[in-house]
Amino acid sequence: MEGYVSVAVFANEVDAELAQATLAAAGIESFVQSDDSGGMMPVFQPIRGVQVYVEPQYADEAKMVLSTPSKDEQPT
Repeated sequence: MEGYVSVAVFANEVDAELAQATLAAAGIESFVQSDDSGGMMPVFQPIRGVQVYVEPQYADEAKMVLSTPSKDEQPT
């Protein structure tokens, strides 16, 4: 994790993995980290958050990708 920066924090692993998939579709490699005792204590996820990390040079682009509404969310 050293050298990576957090670009988003989510309340659960599912939302973080959806963000990770969104970044992958944009060509940005990322990883998800949660402090939930290796999945044994998922109750900690909403308290401590689940973070999505990218390499520093992709941080601004990743934040933009994650903040842009999907086609499903945009008004028609």
